[in-house]
Amino acid sequence: MLRTNLQHQLRLLILAALGVLAIATLARSATPSHNYADALSKSILFFEGQRSGPLPRTQRMTWRKDSALHDGNDVHMDLVGGYYDAGDNVKFNFPMTFTTTMLSWSVLKFRGSMGSELPHALEAIRWGTDYLLKSSDAYGSVVGVVGDPIGDHTCWQRPEDMDTPRISYIVTREKPGTEVSAETAAALAASSMAFRGRYSARLLDRAKVVFEFADKYRGSYNDSIGEAACPFYCDFNGYMDELIWGASWLYKATKDPYYWTYVKQNMPKLGGSVIEFGWDAKHAGINILVSKLVNDDNSRPFITNSDQLVCSILPESPAPKSVTYSPSGLLFKPGGSNLQHATSLSFLLTVYANYMKAADKVVNCGNNVVITPSRLINFTKGQVDYILGSNPLGMSYMVGYGLNFPKRIHHRASVLPSMDQHPGQIECHAGTPYFETQAPNQNLLIGAIVGGPAENDSFEDSRYNVPQSEPTTYINAPFVGVLAHFKSLS
Repeated sequence: MLRTNLQHQLRLLILAALGVLAIATLARSATPSHNYADALSKSILFFEGQRSGPLPRTQRMTWRKDSALHDGNDVHMDLVGGYYDAGDNVKFNFPMTFTTTMLSWSVLKFRGSMGSELPHALEAIRWGTDYLLKSSDAYGSVVGVVGDPIGDHTCWQRPEDMDTPRISYIVTREKPGTEVSAETAAALAASSMAFRGRYSARLLDRAKVVFEFADKYRGSYNDSIGEAACPFYCDFNGYMDELIWGASWLYKATKDPYYWTYVKQNMPKLGGSVIEFGWDAKHAGINILVSKLVNDDNSRPFITNSDQLVCSILPESPAPKSVTYSPSGLLFKPGGSNLQHATSLSFLLTVYANYMKAADKVVNCGNNVVITPSRLINFTKGQVDYILGSNPLGMSYMVGYGLNFPKRIHHRASVLPSMDQHPGQIECHAGTPYFETQAPNQNLLIGAIVGGPAENDSFEDSRYNVPQSEPTTYINAPFVGVLAHFKSLS
């Protein structure tokens, strides 16, 4: 038994040492300073390249044109607008609502650090919320997906040309979709605090109605609109996290005790891990958000869970790890598109570091390992700098930032010639040769953050390598807030 314990302790020490070495390596490679203001500007600009619907005269990414102007016609609704989630031409509301929530949280927390980019950030939020108001306009239903995911993924077509079916998949009382409905409520509640006046009130009123619908008519959209949800954005974590997440945002927006009671009563029912966060799992986000909302004994479990998140990530902590690290210090979680985890967790840690500093608090991870707010900020800075180019390849994983960035990203509109270059229709399979070529993409999707490198710090700049080369809105959205923070420090 003694030998086993000694071996276990030695293993923990070795793992901790390797993690610290990786972070130290990352810190050394992160010495060159980055232009966080430029990165912030580009990270917001990216959303203009993902727009669906008629584009405004203020559109700055001018190679994109109007698209999907008849969305919703099949169900006699106006569902024009919103965002394409990634490199395809489908509007998946589940990740889109999470994107909108995170953009809103970025503005709410770091509004004063955004400077001249604040109007653009608000415009990015409103492009999402205008659509979400439409998609939740019919009482007793919420839109889950617009487009035919299977048909769309079969074609390599510009959004301006697409002629695949634009099917509207809707969740209802009879066929509920609690996760997408509750995340819609969260997005509307969070964004209501980013705006003022009647528009803000409209968002909040709708958030309350949609939350009531989500809570009353429970069921997974996996079952209700399964062919559109899976395997693209299946809900693997259940919908209780979205319900509590939505109630948390409604409590922050309204201070109505009903929502706080809802959070407290339902937290014991929340399955899954308190250290997960992303478009599917909201657990860690709930704890970070709520830890700031209440200041009495009721906050203790949320603070404890938030501390656990910190200790599960920081490499010097002896606690069980929720992440691994590349040799140069980039955090990793299982699955593809890894930078979604790096940006989302960096956001949570940055927000929590600010909360800790305001409360004059540190996190004790055991074995005399104490995490200070400045340590958390230094850690997240290492992640940010790695993404922006301080890595062994000298590769910026944000398109258009720095001199060396991915040129062959998996993104239909970016790969194919623009309407200005090729006004004629490009049919479904006529775009395939553009995909197959080794030439760089024809249009720069400035600000797009791709899925990122492999766990050994290597990167294949290839459209075929979807997990590494495809950008998504939910990679960028939390990074907006993180970059605004570091802009304010530089």
